[in-house]
Amino acid sequence: MTTGVAPAPTTSTAPGGRQVWTRTRGVVLAVVLLLAGAVAIAVIRSDTRHGYLDPRSADPAGSRAVAELLADRGVSTRVVTTLTEARAAAGRGTTLLVAAPDLLTPHQQTRLRAATAGAGGRTVLVAAGSVSVERLAPGVTADPATSSSSTLDPHCGLPEARRAGSADTGGIRYTTTHLDADSCYPSQRLATLVRVPAASAGGDTVVLGAPDILLNEHLDEQGNASLALQLLGSRPHLVWYLPSLSDSSATGADDQKSLFDLLPSGWLWGTLQLFIAAVLTAFWRARRLGPLVPENLPVAIRASETVEGRARLYRKADARDRAAAALRSTARNRLAPLVGVPVSQAHSPETLLPALSAHLHGDGQALHALLFGPPPGDDTALIALTDQLDALEREVRRP
Repeated sequence: MTTGVAPAPTTSTAPGGRQVWTRTRGVVLAVVLLLAGAVAIAVIRSDTRHGYLDPRSADPAGSRAVAELLADRGVSTRVVTTLTEARAAAGRGTTLLVAAPDLLTPHQQTRLRAATAGAGGRTVLVAAGSVSVERLAPGVTADPATSSSSTLDPHCGLPEARRAGSADTGGIRYTTTHLDADSCYPSQRLATLVRVPAASAGGDTVVLGAPDILLNEHLDEQGNASLALQLLGSRPHLVWYLPSLSDSSATGADDQKSLFDLLPSGWLWGTLQLFIAAVLTAFWRARRLGPLVPENLPVAIRASETVEGRARLYRKADARDRAAAALRSTARNRLAPLVGVPVSQAHSPETLLPALSAHLHGDGQALHALLFGPPPGDDTALIALTDQLDALEREVRRP
């Protein structure tokens, strides 16, 4: 049976959709801007690196021009992307160009060196760093500082370099312990092009400090084209090795990497910057970075409620010392005007106690223990202190 009385409407305290959006729109906007920036950077970097040092690419950073010129001279160019293909192609009539030696793992570098050392062909390493050059061209060391100039003069007896003249080889600088090596295009006495003859089979290894002479946009500058054609056209076949991170044809136990090793360094730095920004934001939004500032309450609260609330806080924190100090301080402020002592000196025992003793004709030591004594040891003593302070005030007020 229904009573006919409609239930009272209820008011929801949960935030609505408009309130949630107002509170979170700043965070959402920051996330969207961050993602948009990441996508834009990825697109820009992908466009600038498309076809880099690829003999099939006509982009400014590609190498199709030098491949076409070599084809006119009867040199065939074949592109390989795996270590297995590169090792199989090494031979007496082949020039093997490694476009990015630093992308190879140590295991892959060791295997590639084993395949080319006695093959009798030429190996060209483009901008090999300190780790890769020591494995692929033993006896050659990369200097940490790069050359200050891009265009350099040969200053060596290598016929290819002397015929080409100045070229854009400035980049990584190398030193070698091989006495029969050719060190060309020096920058501050360190070579940017080193040719190391093989111990047997008539082959050699050429370490090139920069890829500029192979790029489409720089091929027609200086003697770049002449030097590139001579270095890559000494054998009838050119194998252009473009190492790939997806190459799984040569993996060793030492190549296992953790998740942090696979993350680019830019992401790690970005995460660190975000962490620092979050910490600074937390400090900025913190509510207590200094002394408390008293503010007027928006509504009037009864004094009894304030006293009761503070008493509960003291009891919860077991802060009898603070409670006793507050009681004694308030009692001294009330007693001082009654005995003719300024309020500013109410907390000075030397001033307040003599005036109280003269007014009550009591024991000064008992008054000192009551108004300036140690904190009570338990709740019972605290209640007793409260009663004694009330009794003292009533006695002083008695006419």
